[in-house]
Amino acid sequence: MSTLTILIVTAFVIGYMCIALESVTKVNKAAIALLMCVVCWTLFMMAPASYYPTVEPDSVVHHIAEVIEHHLGDAAGTLFFLMGAMTIVEIVDSNGGFNFVRDTMKTRSKRKLLWRVAFMTFFLSAILDNLTTSIVMIMVLRKLVQNREDRLIYAALVIISANNGGAFSPIGDVTTIMLWIKGVITTQGVLTEIFVPSMVSMLIPAFILQYQLNGKFDKEQNLPKADVSQFTKVQRDIIFWLGVGGLVFVPIFKTFTHLPPFMGILLVLGVLWTVTEIFHYNTSEDDTMAKRVSDIMTKIDLSTIMFFLGILMAVAVLQEVGVLTSLGEGLNEAFSGNYYVINGIIGVLSSIVDNVPLVAGCMGMYPVAAEGAMAVDGIFWQLLAYCAGVGGSMLIIGSAAGVVVMGLEKITFGWYMKKITWIVFVGYLTGIGCYWVEKLLF
Repeated sequence: MSTLTILIVTAFVIGYMCIALESVTKVNKAAIALLMCVVCWTLFMMAPASYYPTVEPDSVVHHIAEVIEHHLGDAAGTLFFLMGAMTIVEIVDSNGGFNFVRDTMKTRSKRKLLWRVAFMTFFLSAILDNLTTSIVMIMVLRKLVQNREDRLIYAALVIISANNGGAFSPIGDVTTIMLWIKGVITTQGVLTEIFVPSMVSMLIPAFILQYQLNGKFDKEQNLPKADVSQFTKVQRDIIFWLGVGGLVFVPIFKTFTHLPPFMGILLVLGVLWTVTEIFHYNTSEDDTMAKRVSDIMTKIDLSTIMFFLGILMAVAVLQEVGVLTSLGEGLNEAFSGNYYVINGIIGVLSSIVDNVPLVAGCMGMYPVAAEGAMAVDGIFWQLLAYCAGVGGSMLIIGSAAGVVVMGLEKITFGWYMKKITWIVFVGYLTGIGCYWVEKLLF
């Protein structure tokens, strides 16, 4: 490893530590992520030719511009998807669309609510995706749970359940989508063989977390008065089904058009925006302007978007200098043949750095075989889908769902690591054990 590469890795580690210690430094994690991104790319540009020996010296700068545009394009797709999904959820929420979901989950028992949140999040994330589901569930929880300490427990469970639900579905997580499109896992294979491990690794944390909740909610807290809305019940239901149904439609739109997922999100946002404007046409402007989409969009948490941008582009540098690939090769040499250990470690790493480049690195490093562990629906690929998805829950910044919930609920890195990390790890290992038993018996 060259001196420059060591400097880049050091800058990334220092930036990561500052993000982790946000509650101590009092500096917003988005600011640190942006600085980390720029510093890493600046160091990279000190000797770019050393990383591209096959590129002509005169063409290196042009080549790097194309590389940055490529990574920025990938990041922008994720960011536009995130912004679109957040806006759709805000539109539905501000116009009373989630009253139906809230009423379905409503209970005065704190533990009953925990289990309802766990199962609804788990299955919704498989149908939608873990990112969108997390946003929806946090919006619902804000209406049901007023006490912040209680809501943090529920929010942590939302992260766990969303990532676990996304791991057993080919459209539930970015990494499973990547593996599915690559053709190394099939819909039937991942649904039948990863469902039980994902479910078990969700149930164990939920079982442990329920003991941090006792008693019942105050009647006034858990059963808030109905929101005042200018819309009729029929109009609210239309907004709900357009929003949620539109999110379900996104992967279908992608399958038929082969356009990126964010294009589907923008289509749904455009339709929902148009419908709400039509509904607002006959209402008083003074009463409804705060609920117009143009105003709702100002409520989107841009600091979370900037944090995402900084993290994704900083990890892209590590990918370009070959650190992630070298890490994967080192794991392969150290634990040759033991795919349970290799994927287990990859899962832990996915909670530290973004799981997308990790999975991308694995797909490029390990060839698809005709038979054995590397075959389609082989042990390696299925375990990779499980570990990369579920492992991201160990740290709050280890997954898209975690980052979004962190931004929405202002959860600190330290609180999550102290209270939740060990619980997720227990469920994670148990899930790997369940998969091993499945393969042993069947």
